[in-house]
Amino acid sequence: MDKLTKKEEEVMQILWRLKKGFVKDIIAELPDPKPPYNTISSLVRILQDKGVVGFKQYGNTYEYFPLLSKEAYRKRYIKEIINDYFDNSFSKVVASFMEEEKLDQEEVEAIINLIKSK
Repeated sequence: MDKLTKKEEEVMQILWRLKKGFVKDIIAELPDPKPPYNTISSLVRILQDKGVVGFKQYGNTYEYFPLLSKEAYRKRYIKEIINDYFDNSFSKVVASFMEEEKLDQEEVEAIINLIKSK
């Protein structure tokens, strides 16, 4: 599966949150200015072609739902990011977050406890 574009991810985030919805429901969740109906309809059809969105037909209307879970998508692309940007090193990921995000002591302890529990 190809990585989703930013706009495709935005639509998927909405479908993951709603669990299912019509194009009008997706548009209602988007920030203003709202994109045209045809734009979102096209994006959903692309997601359908990619195999990440399914649909149920009601006459001429389609209700869409995710076929790919948010967790499965996250796992796949987190691994790619770690490989591509951190030389496949989880310690480099944590170090980066500590430097860039200025983690507080509580967050560092939570990470340490998580590592110890695995």
